[in-house]
Amino acid sequence: MKTPSKPAATAMTWERLINDKRFGHEDTVDTKGGVRSDFRRDYDRLVFSSPFRRLQNKTQVFPLPGSIFVHNRLTHSLEVSSVGRSIAAEISHALAPRYAGTPDGEALTSIGEIVAAACLAHDLGNPPFGHSGEKAISTFFSEGAGAELRADLTEREWCDLVSFEGNANSLRVLTHRFKGRRHGGFGMTYSTLASIVKYPYESTISPNGKFGFFASEQDDFIRIADTLGMLRRERPDGTVSYARHPLVYIVEAADDICYEIMDIEDAHKLKILPTSEVIPLLLDYFSGEALARHKETIADIEDPNEQVAYLRSCVISQLVSRCAEAFVAHESEILDGTFRGTLIQAIPETERRAYQACNALSWDRLYSAGDVVDIELAGNRIINFLLDKLIHAVRFPDLNYSRLLLAKVPRQYDVAAPTLYGRIQAVLDHVSAMTDVYALDLYRKLNGTSLPAV
Repeated sequence: MKTPSKPAATAMTWERLINDKRFGHEDTVDTKGGVRSDFRRDYDRLVFSSPFRRLQNKTQVFPLPGSIFVHNRLTHSLEVSSVGRSIAAEISHALAPRYAGTPDGEALTSIGEIVAAACLAHDLGNPPFGHSGEKAISTFFSEGAGAELRADLTEREWCDLVSFEGNANSLRVLTHRFKGRRHGGFGMTYSTLASIVKYPYESTISPNGKFGFFASEQDDFIRIADTLGMLRRERPDGTVSYARHPLVYIVEAADDICYEIMDIEDAHKLKILPTSEVIPLLLDYFSGEALARHKETIADIEDPNEQVAYLRSCVISQLVSRCAEAFVAHESEILDGTFRGTLIQAIPETERRAYQACNALSWDRLYSAGDVVDIELAGNRIINFLLDKLIHAVRFPDLNYSRLLLAKVPRQYDVAAPTLYGRIQAVLDHVSAMTDVYALDLYRKLNGTSLPAV
């Protein structure tokens, strides 16, 4: 890998970006000792958490469960963590000579642990029923029954709702003090928290409906970003926007690699895509000797699923190396906040064109597949129904039906918050935390189609 040029004097620095200060416990002195770093503790804390376990019953793309095992949010997050750690390891190794004997060099040794933890956490805020769940929440407010609430909310609060963003919700899950819980939420390190915020700006200035933090977490994010020395982009209207924390690019690349390549493999297992189409698609990532070697290997494998699995592993390994090379080549721009796009967009043409072909095929054939659309339709109906009933209940809590319904909401969600925005957020906290099965079960019970045994 090419050694990068020295970052500009106004750039972010690794020494400051890598910080094991814990959110909500900034003044606490760690007396645990032992060999685990605080970043490793972040990872372990996530693995043993309830929100992480619930990911096993949240749709990734294809319906769950079935006779053929496909990815759910939990298996996806584990794979993203593995790939992210590998990319970070290659980057750390490549940058070591450049920063040898400096505080920046010492800080860089921790990026693998930080990225692995951030990758585990990147989907914690996503609602049930895949990415369509986010859209269902947003459109409930922009197109559905929630539209009548517009006049009762501020512009910022309304933007948060009509552009509901799982990434911003992940930050809330990790930092918000839910009722009965300890201060600081998960008590994660500042660097791990910053590494999951893909869109470090507020909802009112989002160019594409994506943003990194709700109004309720804005001050918390500012404190984290300023402590880490993330570059603030000053705006005349005072809205909040920062350059990304550099490790976000690694988390994003790992996610991009896993969802694209693993979706192709899942589609092959489900016989949505034939072997004759998938094999050439994956071989297009290679040329020269590597291409010849991989063709020779798969010719020796009889099982089509194993052929695809072998090529999938080779493609991921190739993309890990290429993304690491892209990060190192553009390190100066990443640190001074001028890098644009993603690492996937900065890899060499052969791999980039092959990835674009996979992406085009996914949108054309996979995400519009019958079973996938069925999940989106059902999820949209279920989420809209639950939001309608629950938000009506928090607006009119003295009604008999409202009291009965709110009694079913877990105590940690503050359905009696002093503001309407706070009460709506409590509903969204509850709904977005649901698994697919729980949401469906509650929907049936509230509709009277599923009754307890009598």
